Amino acid sequence: MRLRVVAPLALLALLLATFATSASTAGPTKMLTQPALSADRVAFVYGNDVWTSRLDGSGVQRITSGPGTKSSPAFSPDGSLLAFSAELDGNVDVFVVPAAGGVPKRLTWHPGRDVVQGFTPDGKAVLFSSPREAFENRHTQLYTVPVEGGVETKLPIPNADRAVFSPDGKTIAYTPNRPAHLQWKRYRGGTVSRIWLYDVATHEVVKVPQPEGRCNDLNPAWLGGTLYLTSDRDGEFNVYSFDPKAKALAKVTAHDDFPVLFAAAANGKIVYEQAGLLHLLDPATRKAAPLPITVNADLLETRPRWAKGAKWVRDASLSPSGARVALEFRGEIVTVPAEKGDPRNLTNTTGAHERGPAWSPDGKSIAYVSDEGGEYVLVVAPQDGKGTPKRIQVPGSGFYDRLAWSPDSKKIALTDNSWSLWVVDLATGKATKAASEKLYAPQKTLRPSWSPDSRWVAYSLAGPTYIRTLFVYDAVEGKSFPLTDGLSDVSDPVFDKGGKLIWFLASTDAGPVRNWFSLINQDAEVTRAIYVATLKAGTPSPLAKESDEEKGEGAKDADKKDDAKAADAKGGKDPKKGEAKKEEPKKPEPVVIDREGFSLRIVDVPVKPAAISSLSSPNAGEVWFLREADGKTALQKWDTKSRKAETIAPEVDDYEVSFDGKKLLTRVKESWSVGPAGKKGDAKPGEGDGRLKLDAVQVRVDPRAEWPEIFEEVWRINRDFFYDPGMHGRDWKAMKAKYAPFLPHLSCRADLTRLIQWLCSELAVGHHRTAGGDVLAEPPQVSGGLLGADYEVANGRYRFRKVFGGLNWNPELRAPLSEPGVEAKAGEYLLAVNGKELAPPENLYSRFEATAGKIVEITVGPNADGKGSRTVNVVPVADEAALRNRDWVEGNLAKVEKATGGRVAYVYVPNTAGLGHTYFKRYFYPQAWKDAIIVDERFNGGGSVADYYIEALRREPIAWWTFRYGDDMKTPSASIQGPKVMLIDETAGSGGDLLPWMFRKFKVGTLVGQRTWGGLVGILGFPVLMDGANITAPNLAFWAPEEGFGVENVGVPPDVDVEQTPAEVIAGKDPQLEKAIEIVLEQLKKNPPVAPKRPPFPVR
Repeated sequence: MRLRVVAPLALLALLLATFATSASTAGPTKMLTQPALSADRVAFVYGNDVWTSRLDGSGVQRITSGPGTKSSPAFSPDGSLLAFSAELDGNVDVFVVPAAGGVPKRLTWHPGRDVVQGFTPDGKAVLFSSPREAFENRHTQLYTVPVEGGVETKLPIPNADRAVFSPDGKTIAYTPNRPAHLQWKRYRGGTVSRIWLYDVATHEVVKVPQPEGRCNDLNPAWLGGTLYLTSDRDGEFNVYSFDPKAKALAKVTAHDDFPVLFAAAANGKIVYEQAGLLHLLDPATRKAAPLPITVNADLLETRPRWAKGAKWVRDASLSPSGARVALEFRGEIVTVPAEKGDPRNLTNTTGAHERGPAWSPDGKSIAYVSDEGGEYVLVVAPQDGKGTPKRIQVPGSGFYDRLAWSPDSKKIALTDNSWSLWVVDLATGKATKAASEKLYAPQKTLRPSWSPDSRWVAYSLAGPTYIRTLFVYDAVEGKSFPLTDGLSDVSDPVFDKGGKLIWFLASTDAGPVRNWFSLINQDAEVTRAIYVATLKAGTPSPLAKESDEEKGEGAKDADKKDDAKAADAKGGKDPKKGEAKKEEPKKPEPVVIDREGFSLRIVDVPVKPAAISSLSSPNAGEVWFLREADGKTALQKWDTKSRKAETIAPEVDDYEVSFDGKKLLTRVKESWSVGPAGKKGDAKPGEGDGRLKLDAVQVRVDPRAEWPEIFEEVWRINRDFFYDPGMHGRDWKAMKAKYAPFLPHLSCRADLTRLIQWLCSELAVGHHRTAGGDVLAEPPQVSGGLLGADYEVANGRYRFRKVFGGLNWNPELRAPLSEPGVEAKAGEYLLAVNGKELAPPENLYSRFEATAGKIVEITVGPNADGKGSRTVNVVPVADEAALRNRDWVEGNLAKVEKATGGRVAYVYVPNTAGLGHTYFKRYFYPQAWKDAIIVDERFNGGGSVADYYIEALRREPIAWWTFRYGDDMKTPSASIQGPKVMLIDETAGSGGDLLPWMFRKFKVGTLVGQRTWGGLVGILGFPVLMDGANITAPNLAFWAPEEGFGVENVGVPPDVDVEQTPAEVIAGKDPQLEKAIEIVLEQLKKNPPVAPKRPPFPVR
């Protein structure tokens, strides 16, 4: 047993990990969430299951069990039933169960996410929200479904996230938008949560008043005629009351440490979640007290277990002889044999994260990074697991990767998260910064490559426009210098194994793509060519022209003798003793680099330029590389002797050649294989005897030890990646201390996700998200099938109310009912599925469970009694959102066409990435001849800088051209000089914030609609967490000289404010689009376009 000194920074994590291993914690159970209330019981979620207790906290009873998440419990008005959402059958659906316990009954089958909101006042139906009929991914809508099962009914409210009926059923209090503040405290952008009171009879709404600077109101709950809600209008979330008649708002609770997160009301009481506990509130006295609920549960997700499977392999390094492979396997460093033997776990640290293994060229050691002491350090460990690892603290920016050993196994080069290159001397432990990138980007391209003599490190650095230059670092002198001129994009430099050459990729057409944040480059493609240069002046070119010459007999004999000597030198027999010679490692010759004239020594390798990457030189005179074409990536090599490219493997995703050049490690998806190197392979890697036996690898998982490490790592990722080193003014160490005490109380991985959200919310920034993570068991995902239609019940049967027509030549817009041979129409009936009659109250979607992409036989016809029906085969789709979106876009296009007499173009852009680029080209260019344009960016999901849209919208006429026949042509022909209006809304964000900001900055036209989301920061890649979860820490933020760090948490306000009121939308109107049409027509009237008159033809 060895003693280990714990660094001060690791002390908190160690204490938490130790404390978290205890079987229970003192006091009431924490992390209870999503409470519901009846006359005598409280329901809540704990450990992904629904539980209930008495109002005094006693009598705790488990209601649900089994894998899958259960959420959103709600009591029926009489308290006899509990409704909840669950993924018991692989999809989030609505269930009901007796409040005293029993077998849950499933009520919905649609593949959309159905979230319980409550019950109708009479208790006969469950109210739930779902995105099932939304034409965009920003909103959900409200439905009811009978508690006995049957047909869902859609409510008229256009958009709703949280909702509750008033006791008399005449009013629905709801929030129109999904909350944007869950991981974003003090959010004040356009998507602030608001509460509207909807009159069921008139469709009119009363709005809970908002302060001037906006706030978040949510969790509406009724007690009689008074509405209770939670709000952050005074800082931290608290409970407030609202009198709809008097329009009076009053604060009920006064928590200032942790927010009130969920609230529910019944029988004169309110229950809410705060600081991990449930509190029972008496609104009359405004007194609240925590409920002393103690849940004694087995908490299976907290139990230690074993993890296995290829999905946990995140990195690999081949040993120098290819005998074993070192893996980064779910936070552990494990070596596995290429053929014989067993896996070997070198670390066995369930509460620490190890990353990036790299096997030393001499085969004795494996290097990796570990946060076992609280911060990542470089570790060099004996490869056999025996002996004490050496730990070296690198003074970089916290997170390290790209470990590269020097060939003499005495130094390691690596990079950190500030994109600096470090060289570490293992004997002294000294780390020297060799270089730093000056510009960040989505993907790190800084990758070190050592020269054979272990003196030089080659790498490439980006310039001010992201064009990269080849550099070398002299580890002896401690200096760097460039070798190329920076006029072509140079990447992937590698020294030739022989020490006389350097290989690299270069491109002269990479400029637009390297300008990665611009949408203008969306269609641009990069081709790269392989180049090689001699390092020392006077060295013959590896591509010098060859000439075959006749050799005399004497020369042939000399060649034979030379060959025999070469064979002896490689380990043949000793000519004197006749026995095998022991091969002695040959010391590499010193590598000399002459900077002068380097550019003249560069020659083009005769390999056709393509999408080439991942150069390596495992043997002298050889370069290996990956070449992508037609969606496949092949492993190829080229050598100076044959001067031909040879395919080693036709399809691989990654590869590594052993240091001795004799073995090859390849990866195809999750399959890894080791085989001989240098031989052309017809079989795909991953097949045959060379496949690594990854099923034999398993590592121990102890959630109670692991979760504190994940929490700590999230904290460090934000500390080291967040764009503002001042952390938006928050004391980041104090924030860790504030939330860390919840760690011992976590019941499941979902609790850790919530805790991470609480911590990160303190930075008050958008794009701050966490997702994923390892759970004990997940139910199998069942893909429901959809036909692309809306339905209604008529004459006791299901009838197509609307059939969505897609573009059946486009796989993403395939409409099952409109395909040739099916051709179902609105007004026809869906009578049978797979030969079995279908009629209400049987749920229609239950018949299409697990049918997406499969042939289903349906019977359709014009009559409910089946007369004139026909039976056809359809292939349901898994998601019909694209069909609904296209229908909405085409409908808007038709409205604008009709209202403007065809004079105004309509262009919708769903985001500022690939899909938006496609939509813009699809709709802008065919209409660019019109007099004016309306650009609709509502629901825009962002992406890149939408300079492409702005550039196209700002085009001014240059000149006109006359032909012998036909009309004159304008240059640029695709340009609109007339009025321009842009539609914006509260859900358009990120790039969807920047687009209207630029539209206003460059005075392109008028903004109409609602204030945008206000999330103008970016996320450019972060380390994966130990259990596979992801976390972001915005490391890119917008600012402008005229307003500083603007838009973020504010949004872009419109020039003309127009709200989509429920009554107008229910009436079939689009107030924002109608206002845009009105404005553009007014502007056309004031400034009608005038076509220039062609001058007389010249007389010469």
